[in-house]
Amino acid sequence: MVKVGRPPQDPARQLERAHRILDAAAELILRWGYDKITIDDVAKRADVAKGTIYLHWKTRDDLFAALLRRERVHLLGDMRAGGPATLSEVFGEFARVLLSRPLLRAVLIGDSDVLGKLTRQKRHSRTGLELGGAFDAYIRRLIQHGAVREEPGDHVTVISSILYGFVSLQHMMPDEARLPDYRIAELVADTVERAMSTGRPLPGDDARAVAGATLDFLDSMEEIARQKLAISLGSKERVT
Repeated sequence: MVKVGRPPQDPARQLERAHRILDAAAELILRWGYDKITIDDVAKRADVAKGTIYLHWKTRDDLFAALLRRERVHLLGDMRAGGPATLSEVFGEFARVLLSRPLLRAVLIGDSDVLGKLTRQKRHSRTGLELGGAFDAYIRRLIQHGAVREEPGDHVTVISSILYGFVSLQHMMPDEARLPDYRIAELVADTVERAMSTGRPLPGDDARAVAGATLDFLDSMEEIARQKLAISLGSKERVT
C-alpha cells in the first residue's frame, strides 16, 4: 500500500494520478473560478493528500499551466480528427473545438469569472495555439502552392483578429442575439478563406500538397503540445 503523500513507484500510476488531479482542478475552476479554489480544494476533490499535489507541481499556477497544456493536446487531437485540408478549415475546426471546451474558451476571451487574476496574463495567449515557426513554415508552403496570398502579410494577426473578434463579440451581445457555436465556427472559416485565399481553384497536385502541408502542420503542433504537457507531468514519454 502506498503511503499518503508518497509518489507511486509505477510511472503509469503517477501519470494516472496527475490526470485525476487535473480533472479535479478543471471541474473546480469552471465551477468556482481560479481565484476561489485552493490546493486543499483540489486535493479533496481528487481524493489525494495536499502534499501529493506538490509532488507533481510546486505551485497552483504550475498546476494550471499543466491543465492548459493538456487542454491544447485535446484540442489539437480533436482538430486533426476533423480532417481539415485547408487554412480556413483548420481555423474553422479550431473555433468549433475551442468553443466546445469551456476552459480554452475562457482563456481566449479573458473570462475573469473563470480565470480571475490570470485574466490579463492568459488573454494575451496567441488564440490558445502557440503559433510560431511551424505556422510560418505552413503559410510559406500554402503561398508556394497558390492557396494563400502573400500580401498583405501579417497572417497571424489577421487570423487572430478574425477568431478573437467572432468569439469575443458573442459575449458582448444579449443572449437572444448570440449565434450558436457551430455558426461562429462556420463564419470564422468563411472569413479566413475570404481574407487569405487567392480565390483561384487549385490543380489536383497543389490541392493534395496543401492538404499534406495542413496535416504536417497539425502533427507538428500536436507534437509540440504533447512534449510540453509531458514536461508538466514529469514524463519524458509521449502522453496519450
